[in-house]
Amino acid sequence: MKELTLKATTENIPAVTAFVDEQLEALDCPMKAQIQVDVAIDELFGNIAHYAYGDGAGDATVRFDFDEQTRMASVTFVDRGVPFDPLQKADPDVTLSAEERKIGGLGIFMVKKSMDRLAYRYENGCNILTVYKQI
Repeated sequence: MKELTLKATTENIPAVTAFVDEQLEALDCPMKAQIQVDVAIDELFGNIAHYAYGDGAGDATVRFDFDEQTRMASVTFVDRGVPFDPLQKADPDVTLSAEERKIGGLGIFMVKKSMDRLAYRYENGCNILTVYKQI
């Protein structure tokens, strides 16, 4: 497992993306899967940066792991912010027009649809969200 800890700011999204992309490229990850993971990073790390610490600041840790046998990559986001399980948020009604839909939730919905699996737990004062992608 590889790990990166940095300030939870939107300015650090490119650093997180580069860190994960380096691992994926070393595994000859197909470009489509890599782009899907990159979109998930942008959404999830961005949410941590915007909401986890309120008006304050804090760190976030990103872990990359890979199971060779199943060819399953996982990216785990860990923060000590406000407890929040994005998997409990109801999916937006995408059958409605953009004007009729409530604001918010579309990014998490896209992550749910593009990843193979997501898992959340709150443990020892930390939000721990893992996304899994078969490559």
